[in-house]
Amino acid sequence: MSSLLFPLILFAIACCITPGPNNIMLTASGANFGFKRTIPHILGITFGVVALQALTAMGLGYVFSRFPQIQLILKVLGSAYLLYLAWRIATIPTLESTKKQGRPFTFWQAALFQFLNPKALVMAFSAMTTFTIAGDQYINSAIQVVVVFAVACIPSISLWTGFGMAIGRLLSSPRRFRIFNLSLGTVTALSVVVIVI
Repeated sequence: MSSLLFPLILFAIACCITPGPNNIMLTASGANFGFKRTIPHILGITFGVVALQALTAMGLGYVFSRFPQIQLILKVLGSAYLLYLAWRIATIPTLESTKKQGRPFTFWQAALFQFLNPKALVMAFSAMTTFTIAGDQYINSAIQVVVVFAVACIPSISLWTGFGMAIGRLLSSPRRFRIFNLSLGTVTALSVVVIVI
């Protein structure tokens, strides 16, 4: 099991730090709301990823392999929700009105989104099928996967929030903020194309 630890750590960091719906939304949230107001979103993603990993270890992966139509339904729902989020990100108004009226994702919204997030679903299934050991060591190896993802997730995704904050400081005019949010909304919508293909 220890021989799988280093590759698992690299896999978890790669999964959590690479661009995807969560990180795009965290970048937008960091730019529009700042780091402190985005913390519940960060923690919700981490909790959702860990819960999804644990449920996959307990049999969700088996259910998906036995009934692929369930995964397809979740993929379609997730894609539709991502398009909705893309529209929300793209139409965030100016920074000042965002601070007054807007609000970032809550802990539970971010956590529940993981069950519709195709990247998170694929990540959980891949991690559990690749880095667990059948037989007597299954439970311990599954726990190892969950713990590694829990530890890797927070710092990896926090970087995107910090990146968003840095960009937010550079966007001094309402016009620049609208262009930035429209760009992130477009990238979020394009991620649906990657998911569907």
